[in-house]
Amino acid sequence: MLKPLSSPLLLTLLALLGGGLVQVYSSSYIFATESFGDGLYFFERQLLFSGIAFVALLVAAHVPIRWIEKWGWMMWMIAGIGVILTFVPGLGVRAGGAARWIQLPLGLRIEPSEALKFSFSLLFASFLTKDQNFLGRLWWWAVILLIAVPLGLLLRQPDFGSFAIIICVAVALLLAFGLRWSYLIASFAVILPAFYLLVMRVPYRRARVLAFLDPWADPEQKGFQVIQSMLSFHSGGITGSGLGQGQGKLFFLPEAHTDFTLAVFGEEMGFIGFCLLLGLYGFVVLRGFQIALKTENLFRKALALGISMTFALGVFINAGVVMGLLPTKGLTLPFFSYGGSSLITLCFMFGLLLNIEKNLCEETQSPFFPRRSRLD
Repeated sequence: MLKPLSSPLLLTLLALLGGGLVQVYSSSYIFATESFGDGLYFFERQLLFSGIAFVALLVAAHVPIRWIEKWGWMMWMIAGIGVILTFVPGLGVRAGGAARWIQLPLGLRIEPSEALKFSFSLLFASFLTKDQNFLGRLWWWAVILLIAVPLGLLLRQPDFGSFAIIICVAVALLLAFGLRWSYLIASFAVILPAFYLLVMRVPYRRARVLAFLDPWADPEQKGFQVIQSMLSFHSGGITGSGLGQGQGKLFFLPEAHTDFTLAVFGEEMGFIGFCLLLGLYGFVVLRGFQIALKTENLFRKALALGISMTFALGVFINAGVVMGLLPTKGLTLPFFSYGGSSLITLCFMFGLLLNIEKNLCEETQSPFFPRRSRLD
């Protein structure tokens, strides 16, 4: 017998799912009409994605959590294989200078890096709760390869945004579960120079950083997106121009229905609507952290914390880019940007979070790490 789902978190997720559909319709109608002769082109596909995503949420919310604890780490492997397939000629698709997608029938595409980004929490939680004897010297090398190969391929695509989110979540989870500060400092001694080289030694990334520092130095090229985005926010004012009445999406604002959809929302809903949306996002993150704190099961604690942090970073980076507070990066806004891969993955992972919330009173402590969680 399936337990009914009813919680403020679920209601908030449904509100974001419905609001995202409206936003895709509003931000893409003009572009879809001009490009495909059908103003509902993107909306209809997003409606299909939303239906699949909702089913994925229900499945994840009701699947026995012990199955996830045993087999959840395989989602990382499947996503990693998907990333490899993006490099297969005839199967992988390049767009905007990056090879991140796999072509499917009916003109649909999937982006495996979205699943890889969220499934890292499953991988981390799984290895955190394995018997220490399982992680012998040979197994540690296997674990390192299992993590390093997909991350290296993300840089090869390139998808630096997903790579950076996974690294940040990994460091945060290790710190949260007791990694010694000496190890963390040593890691930063390697990570920070590596990030500098990956950003400042790659011409197009360096150009994005320079455009972020002074977008008006090249307002028609490198700084164009962020300038148009800020103009959209300015036009919205306090109350906004009204749903569907924004001007930025009329081919002034690039990627209006994907990466920069928050600027369209800010123009049409104004500062008040913008704050309400950030409030919904903030509630989801806060509730995720609360679930992680309440649960005693080590696997579920790590998974809830990882899902919440990955989601929070996605919102933070997209909002920061759109408002000109961070260098331009091609990351979607959770629930509100057009795209099936992100939406379905999001709903599946939040279904797991709802599953943890539903089973809080039934859990038991991990048999491998009773009452302790230090990673020495």
